[in-house]
Amino acid sequence: MKEGASGNIARRGLLLVLSSPSGAGKTTLSRRMLELEGAGLEVSVSATTRAARPGEVDGIDYRFVDADRFERMREAGELLEWAEVFGNFYGTPRDRVEAALAAGQDMLFDVDWQGARALARVLPDDVVRVFVLPPSANALENRLMARNQDSAEVVAKRMAQASSEISHWDEYDYVIVNDDVERSLSQLQSVLAAERLKRVRRSGLAQFVAELQRQLD
Repeated sequence: MKEGASGNIARRGLLLVLSSPSGAGKTTLSRRMLELEGAGLEVSVSATTRAARPGEVDGIDYRFVDADRFERMREAGELLEWAEVFGNFYGTPRDRVEAALAAGQDMLFDVDWQGARALARVLPDDVVRVFVLPPSANALENRLMARNQDSAEVVAKRMAQASSEISHWDEYDYVIVNDDVERSLSQLQSVLAAERLKRVRRSGLAQFVAELQRQLD
């Protein structure tokens, strides 16, 4: 395991999982976190059967696969979790995640509540779940319309689904109301910093303390 974010004490990596109703801002927060953390935080690239949106790049934003390929990945146990959202399938490739955790690398996940629940079931000691809420229903609708990526019909479906998604907020470790991106970003950084310092996650701490005690005796 590599050195942790605090000092030279090795630790196991963690999975920072962000969820929110569509349009609440988790994708913006995810991108900003990756910019600020640099190599300290790696995005988990999900596989999906949905078509790429304008500007999205295969292998960076998602691994775009067809339904047959996704089914083969699922049947072979290559996915940690998977879910169907608005008629498309999404899933998390297993190999990269397990290797990153063992190496002390933190990973960022932008998934819905189904994905967050599945990840917590498979890797309960490694997952840190954060739910992002919009400040109001009007703000959510305005953000969805401003994206100009979906038809009015799709926006209406996303608004109708938002209440159901928000109902899972109490399954999360932390909740952020995203009324200001900079403030939300600061709160998210605080969560990550605190979780990196958790005793159970710092695999080299016992050895460090033993050596410290040896020096003091």
